[in-house]
Amino acid sequence: MEKRLYNFSAGPAVLPVPVLERIRDEMLCLPGCGASVMEISHRSKQFIAIQDAAKERLTRLLNIPAEYDVLFLQGGSRLQFSMIPMNLLRGQIGPAQYVLTGSWGKYALAEAKKEGATEVLYDAAATNYDRLPNDGELKISPDAAYVHITSNETIQGVQFPNDLTSPAPLVCDSSSDFLYRPVDIQKYGLMYACAQKNAGPAGVTVVVIRRDLLARSSDQLPGYLNYNNHSKEGSMWNTPPTFAVYVLGLVAEWVESTIGGLDAMYAHNQKKAKLVYDALDASPSIYLGHARKEDRSLMNVTFRFPTEELEKAFLDGAKAHRLDSLKGHRSVGGIRASIYNAMPMEGAQTLADYMRDFASKHA
Repeated sequence: MEKRLYNFSAGPAVLPVPVLERIRDEMLCLPGCGASVMEISHRSKQFIAIQDAAKERLTRLLNIPAEYDVLFLQGGSRLQFSMIPMNLLRGQIGPAQYVLTGSWGKYALAEAKKEGATEVLYDAAATNYDRLPNDGELKISPDAAYVHITSNETIQGVQFPNDLTSPAPLVCDSSSDFLYRPVDIQKYGLMYACAQKNAGPAGVTVVVIRRDLLARSSDQLPGYLNYNNHSKEGSMWNTPPTFAVYVLGLVAEWVESTIGGLDAMYAHNQKKAKLVYDALDASPSIYLGHARKEDRSLMNVTFRFPTEELEKAFLDGAKAHRLDSLKGHRSVGGIRASIYNAMPMEGAQTLADYMRDFASKHA
């Protein structure tokens, strides 16, 4: 079998090898089913058990209390950009307030503007989204319909390190750092995450929503776009993305049982990120980091070079070390190393070693 690369893709992204091996072993015939997980009915007792187990593991990992529901939806975060204001903004007196720390927050705001009144609480455009708001910069209105943040901006590489406190319902796009650390879920009205960054394959989106907010969902909404329909039907208002839910459950099991939970996952992620950032900081004339040091992401390390020639040489040399998918997003260029939960320590170490070697040869 061909040797695996160290895959630094921003998404769809690296998955844990033990999860991939289990998928391989169970692909043809899921134990107790006589068929592949992709062939069994979503109404079968076997799949219901799979979905229930995934929900229970997420509930334990995130310590989700009973006043919240966990939904498995489709459409990715792009659909959530619309569903959130459709369900939580329509009919509300106060505006939806948005914190713009990168590209994905801007995309979310653009969709919310179509549904009702919005306000921008903070916008880091003036510094090309290299920072987060400082203490005291966010003037959240208690009358706001909700306040929306993006916990980790994959393109710019900035990340909120802590849970915000908000007098209005806090809505968080955690697509690219879901399950990377413990969170105080009770500080959030709604948290959502498309799985293909940190928690599974493309196809399923997790929504954790406080149950009182379900009352805002109007019966006038198209059926699939109504959170209440999905909650009442246990995420089976329509056929769920069965394979993606199955893999999500395996990833959650890996985090819980193999890694040891979110505290251990967070410590692991901190060590990986430190390896790469230490190599970056050791050669500031070669590696031009995008994000302010205090606002750096543990998931996406972003940097540029003084010249395009150096960038090309770096990417060409990376291939010899089996370092893959390091080219930055087309909108900003440079390098983006995505070191999500499933990136092994060896991958981060190999990248850091290569960065130091490259810098020594091109200083």
